[in-house]
Amino acid sequence: MTIQVKLRDIIEAIEFQTNEISSYLNIKTGEVVTVTQEDLQAAENQDDLNEYPEWQRENIRTAQDILEHEEDFIGLPTKYDVNEYQIMGEFILSLKDRNISDALYRAIKGKGAFQRFKDGIIRFDIESDWYRYREEAIKQIAIEWCELNQIEFKSV
Repeated sequence: MTIQVKLRDIIEAIEFQTNEISSYLNIKTGEVVTVTQEDLQAAENQDDLNEYPEWQRENIRTAQDILEHEEDFIGLPTKYDVNEYQIMGEFILSLKDRNISDALYRAIKGKGAFQRFKDGIIRFDIESDWYRYREEAIKQIAIEWCELNQIEFKSV
């Protein structure tokens, strides 16, 4: 049986990840699951679930499933696989207006680059252009990940 996942689910999970949150695809069900590092640690330690609030118990059970059936799960691209700085640079290079491009390129150099970039796209009124570009870049990362892992997907 071949599963088919919704590309939108993959994209949303990729965008949601942080240092503390990881997402996985269950290759048997096609479900995308998300767990925290705390959930995984509790599962590894086999903590008593009664020590946790009800809302967290299901997440810990999911983490246990991931640990006990590793062969059924594939980790989605992490925030480190999604190089936002590189995406910003490619966006800047795609801009037709060289004055804006040059100003944003200077803005992303050094500490505080992300905030200066955000301020710049607002100042130049290209915020919606950036978010469309970023969304497309993450979509491409999701598609490449699916293809690399031979996962069939339904388009967004």
